[in-house]
Amino acid sequence: MPAPSPESSASLADGLRFAFGTLTALPVRVARWDRPAARTGMLCAPVAGSAVGALAAAAGLLLLLLGAGALLAAVATVAVPAALTRGLHLDGLADTADGLGSAKPAGDALRIMKQSDIGPFGVLTLVLVLLAQVAALAQAYGHGWARGAFAAVVSAVVARLALTLAARAGVPPARPEGLGAAVAGAVPVPGAVGAALAVAGLAAAGGAFLGAYDVLRAVLAVVLAVAVAELLLRRCVRRFGGVTGDVFGGLAETAATTALVVCALG
Repeated sequence: MPAPSPESSASLADGLRFAFGTLTALPVRVARWDRPAARTGMLCAPVAGSAVGALAAAAGLLLLLLGAGALLAAVATVAVPAALTRGLHLDGLADTADGLGSAKPAGDALRIMKQSDIGPFGVLTLVLVLLAQVAALAQAYGHGWARGAFAAVVSAVVARLALTLAARAGVPPARPEGLGAAVAGAVPVPGAVGAALAVAGLAAAGGAFLGAYDVLRAVLAVVLAVAVAELLLRRCVRRFGGVTGDVFGGLAETAATTALVVCALG
């Protein structure tokens, strides 16, 4: 069998550079910007999430070590992913909320989402989501530093897993340009399912170090986060005709918030 051409495949290194270069603000240069690189990159998105989560957990643990309380540690943990994405996921969440809440036709809603300002739906959504994230992390840190750090990592990984699943085949782009168009439909469905199973398995393994109940809680966090993000994805596809970069940001923040709330329960 002849080897695949560069145009039909991308190496793992290309995929990792694509994932880190497009989904984080870390200084990684994207070597390739084509469909094969997008496919491999979106499959690698949870790996980029693990790095973001580890850095977020490190910030929270540092403050705890310095004597800060759980609330301040939670604020720092939430701030790090926002900084490492230049706030793009939060901005996407706000824009998606404005588009969904506008009650305008799809074309008008997409134009609202492209505007630089944030409307009332976006502001309200941002405030509630950030409050929920900080409150959930403070609760998790209150149960111990390890549980708080674990929640931070799981939420960041699941946030990027939601992007992998949203980039699966069959999900159309709402616009012919932008990040949404570059990655929409790029990931084969079996690959997306495999990524979800891998994340759930690794979350369960991580939870096993904390206790038997934490295994169930970790798996539940992944499952519910993916389910809630999928509901939002379907709503956006029906409403806008497909996905955009803003929708991807909204999905990431929705999944992360759901995972944090589940990790804080009990």
